[in-house]
Amino acid sequence: MYGERNINQEKLDGFVNTFNMKLNPKNRWIKMSKLVPWKAFEEKYAKLFKNDGRRAKTAREALGALVVQQLLNLTDRETVEIIQENPYIQYFLGYSEFRLNPTFDASTMVHFRKRISFDMTKEINEMLRKKMESAHAQPEANEPNQDDSDDDANASNTDNNSHTVETTHETDKPNQGKLLLDATCVPMDIRYPTDLSLINEAREKTEKMIDIIWEHLKEPKRKKPLTYRIQARKAYLAKTKKRRTKGIRKAVGKQLNYLARDLNHLDKLIQEANEKGIENIYTQREIEQMGVIRILYAQQQEMYDNKTHRIDDRIVSLWQSWTRPIVRGKAKAPVEFGAKLEISVVNGFSTIEKISWDNFNESQGLIASVERYKAKYGYYPEAVLADKLYRNRKNLTYCNERGIRLSGPRLGRPPKDEKKTKAHKKLTYQDSCERNEVEGKFGVAKRKFSLDCLKTKLKETSETIIGLTFFTMNLKSFYRSSLNFLFLFLFLGKITYFFDILRDFASKKRRVAFSC
Repeated sequence: MYGERNINQEKLDGFVNTFNMKLNPKNRWIKMSKLVPWKAFEEKYAKLFKNDGRRAKTAREALGALVVQQLLNLTDRETVEIIQENPYIQYFLGYSEFRLNPTFDASTMVHFRKRISFDMTKEINEMLRKKMESAHAQPEANEPNQDDSDDDANASNTDNNSHTVETTHETDKPNQGKLLLDATCVPMDIRYPTDLSLINEAREKTEKMIDIIWEHLKEPKRKKPLTYRIQARKAYLAKTKKRRTKGIRKAVGKQLNYLARDLNHLDKLIQEANEKGIENIYTQREIEQMGVIRILYAQQQEMYDNKTHRIDDRIVSLWQSWTRPIVRGKAKAPVEFGAKLEISVVNGFSTIEKISWDNFNESQGLIASVERYKAKYGYYPEAVLADKLYRNRKNLTYCNERGIRLSGPRLGRPPKDEKKTKAHKKLTYQDSCERNEVEGKFGVAKRKFSLDCLKTKLKETSETIIGLTFFTMNLKSFYRSSLNFLFLFLFLGKITYFFDILRDFASKKRRVAFSC
């Protein structure tokens, strides 16, 4: 059950704490709390619950706790502890008073990540973009004590699908702005997969499944099916010795034979249990792992027979079977294991264009990204800054027809006019410098946040963390830009005051000279 509650805080004086001290309104958590569209997000979050049952945590608590975790790069336990210790973070989560005891357990963070899906992170990111653009158009809206209910009401009108944002802009506007595109891989926290270690892990898991079902089927004077687990373990541990290619292939073949024997025994035991009417032997998780092991065996057997190491939809982890190898060609890590991500950057704001656990060619998404740009702003971009992979004939033809400049070197022979050649080289160099911004976004996400090594165990929670990472990055940049606007107005105000003093002094001097 989710009951409606007031999640907006209008006054700092209303926050009660045990030390009889006032909160500093210039604190970053208080300022960022004014920038997040809490009300619009709560309307979407409340739809996930029914009208009966235990009362759930507020949308502000759920989203705020995940933002705190991403911003400080903490674990679930550390996040709960920092919320308990810091009154400013408790204010950010919408509490009306300082609470000495933890408000929720560390395991609740898992439920927060499951409830807030990847699509919801895209929606809240789009709400933040609109609020950021309206705040830059009217900088006076960034005052810390101003109520954000109007901005939340405007942000709540966002469409459910961020890829098809309806706008009322005119369609005949000239091209404006620049669209930056690039892709990267988000590696998962898994050990480096080798064929031998994967087959050995699958064999050990199959042996445990045989032990489980044998407890339901064992009878007096009946022998347990032979699995040869001791011999198989010794054969696997022999891998520690230095082996060449032939030795590794021989070890893989042995483990495949052991695994095939175990799967055969397991199929016969399951059939016998079904005939006797024994049910609920395995959990849903174990049934899923059993299916993954069968697919893994089929893939490894096919690669072993064909003497190759390549196969479609290759499984590299039994526990995270959706993870795929992504070939990046980098010197540090030529192959990474995780999700492939494509983002766009417009005026410093990052948006996830596509996420997939299978490898894809990012150049095929340029047209869709440009059309989404036009749907948001009402006009096409003046230029698309991307790497050479995006400069194929289809994308070049599409951009030329719409007057969009696609960064990169020209195709064909260079022109004979040296001035044009120098001008084009200068423009290409400028585009490459400006395109570094999107590379910097990846660097910040992986060095400062958690995209360097995702430690979530589920597919949906991993996608949620990826979406929340870019939302938190945009929120932090929004907060910094608001500080820059405030500093700019204060600086201009001081300059204006200084010139007013000089003008008054000059006018007084003229009056004294005239009187003399």
